Amino acid sequence: MEFYKLNIKGYNAELPILPLPSGIKIAFFNLHGNTKMTEHCGKELAKLVADCDVLVTAESKGLQLTHVIARELGHDYYAVARKSQKLYMQDGLDVTISSSITTGKEQHLYLSKFDADLLKGKKVGIIDDVVSTGNSLVGLEEIVKLAGGIIHKKAFVLAEGDAANRQDIIYLDVIPLL
Repeated sequence: MEFYKLNIKGYNAELPILPLPSGIKIAFFNLHGNTKMTEHCGKELAKLVADCDVLVTAESKGLQLTHVIARELGHDYYAVARKSQKLYMQDGLDVTISSSITTGKEQHLYLSKFDADLLKGKKVGIIDDVVSTGNSLVGLEEIVKLAGGIIHKKAFVLAEGDAANRQDIIYLDVIPLL
């Protein structure tokens, strides 16, 4: 197996290179189960979003990252946009988003009323692991606006491919599409 090596603000990572059905290969970044990398990246991103009132992420790879950032910033709560609607979310918000580079199909994001209320009138930091096409980000931006939040920062561990050229995001490092 091939690996893409990078140094994320002092953390050395080796990302497996995986083919997608489209023929593109990606350097697969996975925080699930990697406590040291998650802690490191969360602490580094916390420095960049310290002026946000509240954070929001989409499940699932952004969850543990956002947890670390919220803990570092002293936030008691952060909002989670779920990819399936749970029973307690009947009075919440939902948006439809185009396929992302890794899912390849249309998705929904659901936000509970409790989480929507966390965002209302607040400076919101949108957090996720990787931004590539930006389709998932569009969904998070839309749900923040529906909740009445003010998008203040959009922060990622990695910007993939052309996303690194965006002026409206912040990130720790860049990975290519291969």
